[in-house]
Amino acid sequence: MNIVGIAACTSGIAHTYIAKEKLIKAGVALGHNISIETQGTIGIEDKLTKEKIAAADVVIIAADIKVNGMDRFINKKIVEVPTSIVIKSPKGLINKIQTELGLT
Repeated sequence: MNIVGIAACTSGIAHTYIAKEKLIKAGVALGHNISIETQGTIGIEDKLTKEKIAAADVVIIAADIKVNGMDRFINKKIVEVPTSIVIKSPKGLINKIQTELGLT
């Protein structure tokens, strides 16, 4: 799968970056292409390109707050979860998404 996403938490520090790291490690380990943008205390980092969004099979929003730029994902399958789900079970989340999309 081609996965893009956004990670953001209420403080914009710890959970934002932990969620990003866990999603990327899990996605790569499962053989997927994955890019995660962060929206934290220092602003947006690793902003998703139009090309990556266009190629995406799914968008994962791992956030505990409202994220900016959701309009970029029109006509995309969006999965919204709290950062705690991603931190606890990133592979489980990605496998569930893959099954639901029929990409197993």
